[in-house]
Amino acid sequence: MAFDLKELIIKDRHSRKHEAFEGTFLDYLNLVKHDPALAMLAHERMYNVIVGSGTESINTEDDQRLKRIYGKETIKRYKFFENEFFGIDKTIMELVRYFHSAAMRGEESRQVLYLVGPVGSGKSSLMESLKRALEKHPPIYVLKDCPMREEPLHLIPKHLRDKFSEILGVNIEGDLCPICRYRLIHEYQGEFENFKVVTANFSIRSRNGIAVVPPVDPNNQDTSVLTGSVDISKMDLYPEDDPRVLSLNGAFNAGNRGLVEFIEIFKNDVEYLHTILTATQEKSIPSPGKNSMIYFDGIILAHSNESEWNKFKSDHTNEAILDRIVKIEVPYCLELNEEVKIYQKILKKSNFKAHIAPHTIEMASIFAIISRLTPSSKVDIITKMRIYNGEEVLQKNATQRIDIQELREEAGREGFQGISTRFIMKAIDNALSESEHDCINPIVLLDSLVKSVRASDFGDDEKKKLLTFLQDVVKKEYNRVLEKEVTKAFIHGFNEQAEALFNNYLDHAEAYVNKVKLKDRNTGEELEPDEKFLESIESQLGLTGSAARGFRHDVTAYMFSLLRNDRKIDYDSYGPLKEAIEKKLASSVKELSRIITQARVRDSEQSKKYNQMVEEMKLNGYCEYCCNVVLKYAANNLWKD
Repeated sequence: MAFDLKELIIKDRHSRKHEAFEGTFLDYLNLVKHDPALAMLAHERMYNVIVGSGTESINTEDDQRLKRIYGKETIKRYKFFENEFFGIDKTIMELVRYFHSAAMRGEESRQVLYLVGPVGSGKSSLMESLKRALEKHPPIYVLKDCPMREEPLHLIPKHLRDKFSEILGVNIEGDLCPICRYRLIHEYQGEFENFKVVTANFSIRSRNGIAVVPPVDPNNQDTSVLTGSVDISKMDLYPEDDPRVLSLNGAFNAGNRGLVEFIEIFKNDVEYLHTILTATQEKSIPSPGKNSMIYFDGIILAHSNESEWNKFKSDHTNEAILDRIVKIEVPYCLELNEEVKIYQKILKKSNFKAHIAPHTIEMASIFAIISRLTPSSKVDIITKMRIYNGEEVLQKNATQRIDIQELREEAGREGFQGISTRFIMKAIDNALSESEHDCINPIVLLDSLVKSVRASDFGDDEKKKLLTFLQDVVKKEYNRVLEKEVTKAFIHGFNEQAEALFNNYLDHAEAYVNKVKLKDRNTGEELEPDEKFLESIESQLGLTGSAARGFRHDVTAYMFSLLRNDRKIDYDSYGPLKEAIEKKLASSVKELSRIITQARVRDSEQSKKYNQMVEEMKLNGYCEYCCNVVLKYAANNLWKD
C-alpha cells in the first residue's frame, strides 16, 4: 500500500510538471493561434465547464411525471449539477442561461449574478459548486508575476490589435495593469514579445482567481479589501503615483479571470459596493492611490436572503446597482421525490452508520414540503403535495384532474417560506445520535421533529401549525403508507393479485366504454361488462355515478396512449387505478391483518403467516428491530374499529 501511495504521488507530480508552462509572449501567441479558446474570458470559461460535463434535453411528452409538473416545456438538465442539486431544475436552467448569454459577451457579461432565496435553499451550495468547477479547470496562461494574473494578450498595443485578432481568431479586450505596464517599459524595454508567460491554477485556499468577500463591519468598511492598497513602507522610496507602491491584493485583484463572491452582499453599506458599478459596466476597477483604472474580467457572484433584498431594492437611491444585477430566485424544493434525494445525499456524506427504516426520510420530506406550500381551496395539503410531485391524482367525485398551473396561480410565490433543509437534517441527526439500537424509523423521527419544533424560535401560531402537520397530517399519511406496506407483506403474491385485478378491471372498463360484450378467456362465452365489479374498485377512491363512469373513460384512454407509444402496461401504469386496487386488496385482508398483528397467542397457521410477513418486510428494507417497532405501532394505530 505504501508503495502504491508513493507511486501515486510521484505520478501526479510528474504530470503537473508537464502541465506547467513558462515561455515568452511569442510562444504564447503560437499556442493561441492553434487553440483560440486559450484566450476565452471568465464567463465563457465557466459556461464551458458546466456544459462540458454533458447536458440532457428532456421532452416532457416522453416522461409523464415531468409532463404533469412542467407541461409541454423542454427541460434541460446539466450533469455538472445532477448529483448535488435536486428539485430546482428551473433555477439551474436560469443560471446556465445567464452564463451562456455572458459567454457570448452580451449584456449579462457586465452584470452581477445574484441568488436570492430562503435560508437553506441551496444558494451557498450553488456558489461552492461554481468555485469548485474553477479549481478543476486546467491551468490558464498569465503574465508572470502579475498580481492580476492577467491575460497576456493585453501586451499587444492598441494599433496592432485588429491585425492580431484577425490572425489569431480571437477578440482582444482589456489593458495592462499599472504594474505590468511599468515592467514592460523598464524590464523589457517595450519588447512585449519577450514578456514571460506562465500557467496558473485556480485555488480557493490560495485566492488564485477565486475571491470571497464576507460582510464587513459598517464602522470599518475599507475598500482596500476589494481593490488593494498602497504599501506605506514604499512611500519614502517612490512617488505616490508610482506603480511600485501598489499592493494589488484585494478581492477584485485576486478574483480577476475567475470569480468574486459576495456573501450576504446587502449587509454591506451601499457606498462599499460602488466598486461593483465600474467592475460590471466598464469592466474596470479603481487602483489604489493615483494610478489609472485596472481592467477586470471576472464573474461577480452575490447572494442574500429575501428580507435583505427587499430592503435594498426599496431604496430608490440604489437604482444604479439594481440595474446591474441579474436576479435568480432559489426557492425550496417542492417535489417530494427530489426532497428525499437531498437528505439521502447529505446522509451519504456523514459518518452515521445506523439503519434507517423505509419511509423515514420520506415522512420528514413530506413535513418539509407541506410546510412550504400555500394552503389551497381546491385540494387538501397532501393532495397538493402529490400533484406537485407529478403524481396522477383524482379528487373524490371529480370528473377532471386538478390543474397544477391553477394551483400555482392560486398560491402566488411559493417555496420561499417553511421548514428548511437544515432544520430537517438537525432532527434526523438528533434521532440518529440518540438511537439506542442503531436504527431509526418514522415514529422516532416524527417524535424528534416534534421536539425540534417545540424548541424552535418560531412564533406560537407557526409552532401550532407545524405541530398540527406533524401530529395529524403527516401521521395520517404514514398510517396510510404503513397499512399498504403491511398488507403487501401479508398477502402472498401481492403483485400477482394486483395484476389480476388490474387486467380484469381493464377488460371490463374497455368493454363498458366501447359498449361491447366481453369474451371470457377460458370459456369463450360473451358476457356483459360487470359494473358491480368496476364499482367495487372505483368506490375505493370515493368515485360514484358520473365521476366513476368518467374514470373508466380516463383509464382506457390513458392505456391506449401507452400502447400507441409502445409503453409497458401494468398495474403501476396509472396512479389512481393502482391506488384503488391496493385499497381493494387491503380491505379484503384488513380483519385478518388486525388479528395477525394484535394476537398475543397465535396458532401455528397464524404464526407461519406472521413470520412470512416479517420476512417479506425484511426483504423490503426493514431490520429485525424496526420491523418489530412498526408492526407494534400498526397493531396499536391501524385497523381500529
